[in-house]
Order: sequence, then C-alpha cells, then structure tokens
Amino acid sequence: MTIEVKVPTLPESVADAVVLTWHKKPGDTVRRDESLVDVETDKVVLEVPAPADGILTEISQDEGAIVVTDQVLAVIQAGTVEKDSGKVEKKSANTANSEQKEIIITPSAKKLMQENNISASEVPGSGRDGRVLKEDVINYMSSQQTKVTSKPAVVDKEAVNYGERIEKRVPMTRLRARIAERLVEAQQSAAILTTFNEVNMQPVMDLRKKYQEKFEKEYDVRLGFMSFFIKACIEALKQFPAVNASIDASDIVYHGYFDIGVAVSSPRGLVVPILRNADQMNLAEIEKAINDYVEKAKNNTIVIEDLTGGTFTLSNGGVFGSLLSTPILNPPQSAILGMHKIQERPIVENGEIVARPMMYLALSYDHRIIDGREAVQFLVTIKDCLEDPARMIIGV
Repeated sequence: MTIEVKVPTLPESVADAVVLTWHKKPGDTVRRDESLVDVETDKVVLEVPAPADGILTEISQDEGAIVVTDQVLAVIQAGTVEKDSGKVEKKSANTANSEQKEIIITPSAKKLMQENNISASEVPGSGRDGRVLKEDVINYMSSQQTKVTSKPAVVDKEAVNYGERIEKRVPMTRLRARIAERLVEAQQSAAILTTFNEVNMQPVMDLRKKYQEKFEKEYDVRLGFMSFFIKACIEALKQFPAVNASIDASDIVYHGYFDIGVAVSSPRGLVVPILRNADQMNLAEIEKAINDYVEKAKNNTIVIEDLTGGTFTLSNGGVFGSLLSTPILNPPQSAILGMHKIQERPIVENGEIVARPMMYLALSYDHRIIDGREAVQFLVTIKDCLEDPARMIIGV
C-alpha cells in the first residue's frame, strides 16, 4: 500500500512554507514517526514525520520548493522494515558494569556530525537518557577549536572563502525575511523613541549569591537575572498600563494580562517566545520556562503557538557583550526593554566614589500612546525594584 506524506496544516496566518531539508532519500527505509523532512515557515521549522513503516519511494518536492497545506511531499510504500532501521543512529558506550548502552543521536545532531566528519563515539550526550543533541555537537566542535586553532569550530559548506574576490548569493531564510519585514514595519508604522537609565545590580547579585545553592537544590534550576527583570517589568506594567497596551487601527487595546516575550537567539535568527500570564509565575517557573525555550530554539523545535501574542518584550544584548543599544519594537507591542552587559563602574554613594556592577537599561516605546513622562517613570520603577528587590515582594 502506498501512503502520501503531506505538508501539515499550517497556521491561519501562514500562507506557505519552504522545503528545508530532507533527512531521507528515495529507496531508504523509514519507520513510523521518524523525521523525514523539515519545512520552514516564516516563524518556525516544522518536522514532518513518516506516517508508517516502509520504503520512501518518491520525493515530490525538492529542497527549496514552496509548498502549502496538504501538498504531497513524498510517497511511502508501507510495509515492515528491518529492526535496526530508524530515525536515530545508535552508538555504544561502556557503562560502569561494562554493559553496552544504546545512546540516541537526534537527526539535527547526526547531520552536523556527518558534515564535520565527527565520529558518533566522540560526542557525549546531555539530553534525556544520554541523547546527543545538536548543542552537544556544537559544544564539542568549540572545544576542539581551542585544541586545534587551525580547524574551524563549524564548517559551513557554503561559506565564503575570504581572501578571494568572489561573491555568493543565497536566498534569505523565511524567518530572516520575516524578521526584516517586521523590523521595517516597526520603523515605518510607529513613532519610536528610546529612554535610558542605569541600575546597580549589586542587590540582585547579593540575593542570588545568598540563595543560589538552596534555590537550585529546591527547584532544580539556576536562579538567573532574567526572572528578576521580568518580575520588575510586571510591577512597572501594572503601574503604567499604556506600556502594556497596543494600537489596533484607531483604538488603544489595554491588556489585562501580562504575556511577556523574551528574545532568544537561535541558529536561524532571533525568535521571541512568550511567557503567558507571567505575573502568576514564580521565579523558578520563569527560569524553567526560559530554559525550555532556549533549548527549543537551539534544536529548532519552537512551535508557532510559542511565538504568538505577547504584550511586552525583553531583549538581553548583554549576553553578547553589548554595553548600550536601542532595541526596536516587536509589533504590535508598544514597548521593549533592552538589557545590557553588567560592568563595574564608579558611582557616588553617600558622598563617596565606589565601584558597583552597573547595567544600562534602554526602553524603546511607541510615542503615539506612551508619553515621555510615562516611559521615564516606567524605567525608574524597574530600576527601583531591582535595586531594592524587597519592593517586589511587599508591593511598594
């Protein structure tokens, strides 16, 4: 019996997708639920699994083809397949009692290993049950780069050979094209201004140092800075609801909830997954949710539902070393907070010059609905909450 593999149902806001990568070729055996092909929309990469065991007899759409919902991608001749064929490669590892243990390698990790001639036995897995993730392969290559500086950490087959007067033209990914479109849209449709302030991070750093070990032991997650910033932003948003609002035609929509977007870097570009009802989450729940999104972004497993909505966004350029920047709005939101590198600087306290770990904050906002006074006071509220974290607990 032949079975057609079709493009999954795309969200209503997504018209089409691009065939990104085939993991199998005609004649290969496949197993049910094994990832056959990745299709890329302007927001996420979707994995299309095999609907049944069998032989892949035909690929109907090559890589780069534009496809729509329910369009046929491939044909499978259904039937039994050998036991050792499947979606993952297995490697053996000697356990403490010398038994052989099968370790799973994800398709994205396997592809990267093949491109860089890395043996399956070289990379330790950090995923569940020892699963080797794409991140593990990247970390392994980075560690090898420090040992052999002449070997690049990641080999890009389409990279430009610097030193030669050549050019290479490649199409934008759907995500990159969508990012470009939204950035231009934001610049052209909103009256964007940015206000700045700085915050002394010493109180938050002291609090983290005091409770980090107990926090991690209790909740199995590290206590980071982002959860403090999100909590501080929510306190400020409650006081200045216009910053949590958006414009719809000639109306201002005030949101009675706090769905906070957190900008996350992925191999395909910047994505902004949403923490829904963040005001109802504690610090541990926020940290876990962010960590989950970071892993999903690295492994290209973020789904459209993760990226839909949002009333306010935070972007932490400080993790890349940015000292100061002007973040751009994430439409239709009316404001975004930019966090930056923590750096010791001299400040005056009680008439004395002391060194403190300082961070510049930047709030870009839509001046059509947010006045300068509101923007400045909003940023001051965040600063006050972070410099005296107890304010967030007792609500003053």
